Amino acid sequence: MATAFARNQWYVAAYGSEVSRTFLARTILGEPIVFYRTAGDARVVALADRCVHRRYPLSESSLDGDNVVCGYHGFTYDTSGTCVFVPGQQRIPRTARVASYPVAEVDSFVWVWIGEAELADESLIPRAPHMAAPEFVTVSGMEPIDCDYGLLVDNLLDLSHETYLHAGFIGTPEVARTPITTEADEQAGIVRVARHMMDAECPPFYAKSTGIGGRITRLQDIEYFAPCLYLLHSRISPVGEQAPVFRTEITYAITPSAPGKVYDFWAVSRDFATGDAEVTEFLRDFNHQVVMQDVVALNILQKALDTEPEGYQELSIGIDAGGLAARRILADLAAR
Repeated sequence: MATAFARNQWYVAAYGSEVSRTFLARTILGEPIVFYRTAGDARVVALADRCVHRRYPLSESSLDGDNVVCGYHGFTYDTSGTCVFVPGQQRIPRTARVASYPVAEVDSFVWVWIGEAELADESLIPRAPHMAAPEFVTVSGMEPIDCDYGLLVDNLLDLSHETYLHAGFIGTPEVARTPITTEADEQAGIVRVARHMMDAECPPFYAKSTGIGGRITRLQDIEYFAPCLYLLHSRISPVGEQAPVFRTEITYAITPSAPGKVYDFWAVSRDFATGDAEVTEFLRDFNHQVVMQDVVALNILQKALDTEPEGYQELSIGIDAGGLAARRILADLAAR
């Protein structure tokens, strides 16, 4: 499996909290990029992370004000990527510039446009408003995975694996047993998958964070906005009770780094026990363990697929409807 990259798209490059006056290096769709903030207005700058002279990484260099000074020979670039100084001569070569990427900060994420800069339209960025909403408390992280990014999309759109891979954390028998409904707007690039469990075990993830001791009604409603943003709207309440309803918004940004490599940005936002630091730390640690189970499994899966003979056949069933729709959308975006 090799999922083609779709260009002329917005991708999450970082959390806003990761970008500062210290350089942050990320590779997105095979393009090395360095991120930093300007001194005055704290604007995020994204430049190609290679000096035009001898390809030295600018992320291993230094700042002079808002200009990047290459740490090898001193070539200096302004925030637009234009070279403003070269050593040993007054004339600056016309081609001495590095690419500058459009960026936007939306809902606590730093988004970068990979493609033709003149086509970048911030209104196309899918929203996750809970990430920055004051009524939510969010824990988050990022894990790189050595797998095709389409495998992570598959993983997140088919949550039946929770029963087996995440047993004892978020998985219960009902997740795998409950049928799903799937809607795909392939023109808009959106896939929705719903699984509503009306009488289910309460997994430790929710039992320990909410205090519910009995069985629960558990609603999972997924929205995937290709190619990058995944939202899981989770609602639980005690069986037979209309209230309280515990709302959890689970966010993933799925950013291809290079062929066979993907950045897995994850976040859990909640609107309950928002002042309880113990609950916050529990959810941070617990969800990190869940994410790492996926990381290990997807690394194993990629290695297995790499040894498969050409032309091997997959078997797909009803629970794969969301993942298959996402594959078609990603292929269409890449082709366009």
